[in-house]
Amino acid sequence: MTLRFGLKLAQDAPVESFQEVWRTADEAGFDHVWVMDHIASLGADPTRPIFDAWALQAAMAVGTSRVRIGCMVTGNSYRHPGMLAKLATTVDHLSGGRLEFGIGAGWNEREHEMYGLDLGSVRTRMDRLEESLQILRSLWTAPTTTFHGEHYHLTAAVAEPKPVQRPHPPIWIGGSGPRRTLRLVAQHADAWNDTSSPPERLAELGQVLDRHCADVGRDPAAIRRTVQLRLREHALGDLAPLVERYAALGVSEFVVVLPPEGDLRAHLDDVVAELPRLRTAG
Repeated sequence: MTLRFGLKLAQDAPVESFQEVWRTADEAGFDHVWVMDHIASLGADPTRPIFDAWALQAAMAVGTSRVRIGCMVTGNSYRHPGMLAKLATTVDHLSGGRLEFGIGAGWNEREHEMYGLDLGSVRTRMDRLEESLQILRSLWTAPTTTFHGEHYHLTAAVAEPKPVQRPHPPIWIGGSGPRRTLRLVAQHADAWNDTSSPPERLAELGQVLDRHCADVGRDPAAIRRTVQLRLREHALGDLAPLVERYAALGVSEFVVVLPPEGDLRAHLDDVVAELPRLRTAG
């Protein structure tokens, strides 16, 4: 199994730092590079800086030439699926067909309250996400889309142009909810991203996903299994043994999340130096 690796820089960083990460990912042989999607900064202090995820992805598209790009993951609750489909198509064209489309249900209560957005219950968020996934796939592939669900209504909606990638950019669904999230992964995703489950828990969740795939008639091997590795939580030297454990469970893609504090250039140089060892860990 070929292992693939990406880089992700979270919040608390100036634009110049994001650009440095993107250049490094593009030039040093990483497979993908990512941003995050929140309106207000996470943690105790919401006044810390954070930029718009889709504007950053548009910049990534024209600021890189080889590496694949994406958001891990965009919050469905922030945007209407029609707008989201148009944003994704635009970035796919700007990048020449290098977009990886990451999506999740949304979860941050504080920022929804701040901006007057309806977060809803977990069930409501999952219902919205399920409807959005159907709408997105239709807008990307069908001449027109008519959809009347509980949360979204489209009537003969036109979405042109279509994405460069056919039938559409790969869909990554982030989350680990065994009942609804993994069911949606089985139905709609090309890749499943788990944020932080240890290998033992990921093995259990992988078995749940396999059962959902059997229920919907999907080959589990068609879904790439991916995890994020946060350097805040793991020493760089510990990543290769951890990658080996995940790879034994079928995980093929890893996203190294850089800490916002400290010397960014030093962090990047260290990860670049470690990349050959990580690629052979599986």
